[in-house]
Amino acid sequence: MNEVFDMHTRLSAALHDRAEAWRFVADFAAYWQQPLRPGDGWSVAEVEAAERRLGLVLPAALREAYLLLGRRTDLISNHDTLLGPDELHVVDGALVYRVENQGAATWGVLLEDLDHDDPGTVMRSDLADKSQERWEAWESSLTVACIDMVMSEAVLFGAGFTDFLEGDAEEAGLVGRFRELPTVGRDVRWFADADVLIRELDGFCLNVRARTGKALDQLRNSVPGDWLEG
Repeated sequence: MNEVFDMHTRLSAALHDRAEAWRFVADFAAYWQQPLRPGDGWSVAEVEAAERRLGLVLPAALREAYLLLGRRTDLISNHDTLLGPDELHVVDGALVYRVENQGAATWGVLLEDLDHDDPGTVMRSDLADKSQERWEAWESSLTVACIDMVMSEAVLFGAGFTDFLEGDAEEAGLVGRFRELPTVGRDVRWFADADVLIRELDGFCLNVRARTGKALDQLRNSVPGDWLEG
C-alpha cells in the first residue's frame, strides 16, 4: 500500500461495522507491516475441528479473525497471544481466546454470548487468591478487541522500526503534533501521522512504530528521553 492510510477515518468506521473492521485490519497490516496473504489464517477445517472438540460454535467474528490472520504472529502474538483454534478452552463459563504474555490475564467470551455474531469480550486477572478471580466486561465486541490486538501487537513488534519511551503524550509533546485516533483498547490513547503510530499505555509509557528509519529517528530527535532502542 503506497497511498497514505487515513487511520482516523478508517478506524472510526471500523469500530462500528464488522466488515469495515476486517478491511481496516487488512489495510493496516499492509501499511504498517506486510500485506495479508493466503495462508495467513487457519483453514475452515481447522476451525471446525476446534468447534467439534469443544462442542460449541464459535462466534462469526472469532471465526473470521482466525480465517483472516490467525497465523500472522506479527499481528497476534508479539506480546500477548491469540490462541490457535486447537488451544481454545473454557474457564468458568467463558471461552478463552487470548492470554497475556506472562499469564497475568486472559480474555474470553462468555458461553452465554457465543450465539451472538460479534459478542462483547471479558477479561480475567490472574490473582494469588483464585477465589477472587472474576470475569469482567472488556471490549464492546470481538472485532473491536481484534482491532486493538492488531494495533497493539504492531507497535510491540520486535523487528522493524519500533521503540519505547517512558512518559505520557503531553510530556512528550505529542498532543497537537500528532492526530489523536478514536479510542480503542483499555487505558490506551493512540496518535498517528502518515509515518508514525504511537500508543500511550496507562499514561506512563509510549510504544512507537514508524514506517521508515528516518521517521523513527526524527521522532526520537524531537522527543527527548531515554529511548529503549535509541
